[in-house]
Amino acid sequence: MNYHAIAIDGPAGAGKSTVAKQLAKKLAYTYIDTGAMYRAATYKALKLKVDLNDPEAFHFLDDTEMNFIEGVLYLDGIDITKKIRSNQVNNHVSLVASHIPVRNKLVDIQQKIAKSSHVVMDGRDIGTVVLPDADLKIFLTASVEERARRRHEENLTLGIESDYQTLIHDIERRDRIDSSRAYNPLKQAQDAIYLDSSRIGIEDVIDLIYQMFQKIIIQEGGNHGRIETN
Repeated sequence: MNYHAIAIDGPAGAGKSTVAKQLAKKLAYTYIDTGAMYRAATYKALKLKVDLNDPEAFHFLDDTEMNFIEGVLYLDGIDITKKIRSNQVNNHVSLVASHIPVRNKLVDIQQKIAKSSHVVMDGRDIGTVVLPDADLKIFLTASVEERARRRHEENLTLGIESDYQTLIHDIERRDRIDSSRAYNPLKQAQDAIYLDSSRIGIEDVIDLIYQMFQKIIIQEGGNHGRIETN
């Protein structure tokens, strides 16, 4: 069976996870939050007190379980949704994600999932590296200020201490690291659709992507996922 995939890439705080999660639910597809996977690797590395600067210090990932259940990531059987959103993880995740052994391990897991189910996957290099043959590729972005505002509100909702100006600087720093790393940097795939959500509501973004994907499926004459013609 050929499974369908939607790849959503973009910088930190662009709303990728929210959009991808709700879109997957609408389609009855599996949602894969790859950013959460890198956060989970960072969280566990911090917990084990390994040297985050050493790419070879992440062999523990070989014995680490990461499973998505109804869009929630479980690390070694534990729901770590709130734990991986801490400021400590925020400050180190780009460094951890820049290590080739870490990326190779997690990309392998992500590709295996996509080979066994219909997926909506978001991250930094989904359309360029993880799922280069995805049916639909979106590059979702927003202004730094808007992304910081969204992250600030998310932190407050989760009960995490948050400062708007600090978040602006953190996001700018992460953008530089993610876009300039030598291995699998953040960039828009040539066949991806650029979508700026700075002035568009999340629901509108979801509807836009849903309609794009619906047209692709209709053109193929298939019926994958929960797709209805209005």
